[in-house]
Amino acid sequence: MSEHVWLPLFPLNTVLFPGGVLPLKVFEARYIDMVRDCMKRNAPFGVVRIKSGKEVGRAAEPDQVGCLAHIVEWDMPELGLLMLQTSGGQRFRILETRVLPDQRTEARIELIAEDAEPPVSAELVACATALKTVIADINSAARASGESGFNPFPAELRLDSACWVANRWCEILPISTLARQKLLELTDAQSRLQIVHQYLLQHGIVGKDPHNH
Repeated sequence: MSEHVWLPLFPLNTVLFPGGVLPLKVFEARYIDMVRDCMKRNAPFGVVRIKSGKEVGRAAEPDQVGCLAHIVEWDMPELGLLMLQTSGGQRFRILETRVLPDQRTEARIELIAEDAEPPVSAELVACATALKTVIADINSAARASGESGFNPFPAELRLDSACWVANRWCEILPISTLARQKLLELTDAQSRLQIVHQYLLQHGIVGKDPHNH
């Protein structure tokens, strides 16, 4: 994606990470038009956390770093309501924004290089093992209830990837959206994984490594 193209933004009270799954319910006319245009062009839009303002009404002020959202599936169960499944792509930094007459925001952006994959570590093994348990619990709960509830995880699990494991934990930890945003902005996957591991240790979700005094 070129920096000279104006990217349509979807400011939300949420943070999307690369490789993440984000279902969206779109009902405002301006965003339905935006999504339709993206589908026509087979182009992503940008999901950004709202720094100040609201999701509806006047244009909200977005954070500087966001994530591209690629439309994977869509459905229109009724007129004026669009249900989307989106997938997190590359992160980007906003260089400049403009507000359109319909109060939608567009931005000129620069893409942020994908995080380098750190080597396998004890932290990764611990975080990946705990994540595997969480995913299994969610899947068995869905099967037990007989409902195909929303699964916050992609179909393909990459439990050997520190980037992927850290990003999935960042999405599901019970932390503020501002804390999530700070994690998204880190450009070092190892640092992100260490912060997640520290959190899981403090909350007793993973045990201490006996070899690591």
